[in-house]
Amino acid sequence: MGRFDRYLLSQLMTLFGFFSLVLIMVYWVNRAVALFDQLISDGQGMWVFVEFTALSLPAIIKLVLPLSAFVASVYVADRLSGESELVVVQSTGFSPARVMRAVMVFGLIAVVMVQILAHVLVPLSNQRLNIRQAEVTQTATARILRAGEFMTPIAGVTLYIRNITPEGELQDVFLSDSRASLADTIYTASRAYIVRTERAPQLVMVDGSIQNLSHQTERMSFTTFSDFAYDLSSILPSVDPAALSLRNATTLQLLLARDEMTLLFGADNIRTEIHDRLSEPLLGLIGPLLGFATLLIGGFSRFGLSRQIAAAVGLVILVKMIESTATGAIRRDAGLWWTLYLPAVFGLGITGLLLFLAARPLLSRRISALLTFWRGRPA
Repeated sequence: MGRFDRYLLSQLMTLFGFFSLVLIMVYWVNRAVALFDQLISDGQGMWVFVEFTALSLPAIIKLVLPLSAFVASVYVADRLSGESELVVVQSTGFSPARVMRAVMVFGLIAVVMVQILAHVLVPLSNQRLNIRQAEVTQTATARILRAGEFMTPIAGVTLYIRNITPEGELQDVFLSDSRASLADTIYTASRAYIVRTERAPQLVMVDGSIQNLSHQTERMSFTTFSDFAYDLSSILPSVDPAALSLRNATTLQLLLARDEMTLLFGADNIRTEIHDRLSEPLLGLIGPLLGFATLLIGGFSRFGLSRQIAAAVGLVILVKMIESTATGAIRRDAGLWWTLYLPAVFGLGITGLLLFLAARPLLSRRISALLTFWRGRPA
């Protein structure tokens, strides 16, 4: 790389790091506030909060990096134009395409970073987060087992346990469930046990009764039982740490998908997930190219490049709209995975057109004048 390329790349990387840090902090604080309220109010310690927010960072970084790359390229192009550095460089014989070489390298660096996040780091963090959520759920299950207290795990459910033996037997259990709008139900048992199952913990009650009061008939039914299992999943939703999930599997695991995963999700969905991870990071290249190329058309202006900046933002929004349309099409038909690459193709095409116009300033000015005349023409 030439001296100018190294200079431009250093400017882009510096501002890329700054804007990434700012945007990550904004997204992280927004995520952390909701997570803090959820975990702390649930009785978890500060370390659990820190661990959960740290595990959510890779997904936030993957989301932020393409945006910060675009912002950095627009900011650098605007500053270089305002300080006439671009004019000096182009007067020495640098074509717009030649100026964009460092931007291309910068965009490829951003793509590689997002690819690593999408294929490896985000799935691994999701796996770890799933395991920790299961452990926290088990801790929450243990917290409802307090003797001599009336506990309300969720609205409409009240639980009372007179005593808990060292062996884990619950003695004299009272459970009131009034969540149903048509009836209230009360469970009582002389003994009970918490039994772990694959899906959710079960409260197995022994030698008890069920009292059900119907609001429609205003009658109470009374049933005795020798043993009865009450599903605690509605009180404490369970999380299976070993559950298969596309978002929790690395790309290598998807490529080497076992028969179980293929049967569960389908080969088309697995292929679509892989292509989604390959195509999404390409926005880290398209954003900087669109931003920088759009500002190259403006040339030098003492009034700034506000119109070109607005146009660059509009083009990126258009690319994101195409991406959203492609995502919607894939949800209807997984065979349309190739549409995921349309935003990148569109972005590269627009970038090529912008560079063509930037290399021909006279043509660009004529088109701009024609558009201005067309907008001012009376209807």
